Amino acid sequence: MAERIPMTRGGYERLQNELRRMKTQDRLAIVKEIEAARAHGDISENAEFHAAKERQGHIEARIAVLEDRLARANVIETAGLTADAVRFGCTVVLIDVETDETVTYTLVGEDESDVAGGLISVTSPVARALIGKAVADEVTVRVPRGTRLLEIREIRFE
Repeated sequence: MAERIPMTRGGYERLQNELRRMKTQDRLAIVKEIEAARAHGDISENAEFHAAKERQGHIEARIAVLEDRLARANVIETAGLTADAVRFGCTVVLIDVETDETVTYTLVGEDESDVAGGLISVTSPVARALIGKAVADEVTVRVPRGTRLLEIREIRFE
C-alpha cells in the first residue's frame, strides 16, 4: 500500500477545491483554447496549438497528482487534543535563544506548507526536531543559515 500523507482538514479541503476547479473549469478552458488554435490552420507550425497542448499536459499532470494525494490523505483531526507536546497540527511559539527572535509555526502536511505564512511541513528539519518536545524544552536545529537553538514558549491547537 502507498504511504499515507498527513494533512489537516483545511489542507484536504483546499486540495479538493483545486481538483474540482481544474476538472470543471481549467480542463474545459484548455479544450476551447486547443479548438481555437486548431481552427487557425496547419497545426504542425502553430505555436498557439503547441502551447495549449503543453498547458493541457500540465493540467492533466496536476490533476493526477491531486487525485493521488487525496487518495492517500490521512486527515488528522486536532480538535480536542491536549497541547502538552509538539505534534502534527499544533501551533508552536519559539524563541531563538541567541537573537531573542520569536517565530510562530503551525505543523502541517507537505502540500500545505507556506513558510512565509507560518506553516511548516511536518517533515521539515525544524518540525522533526520539535516533534514530541514540551514547553520550555530547547532544541538545536540545522537550518540554511546555520545552527539555531530554539526554546519552545507555547504550544496550542487552533
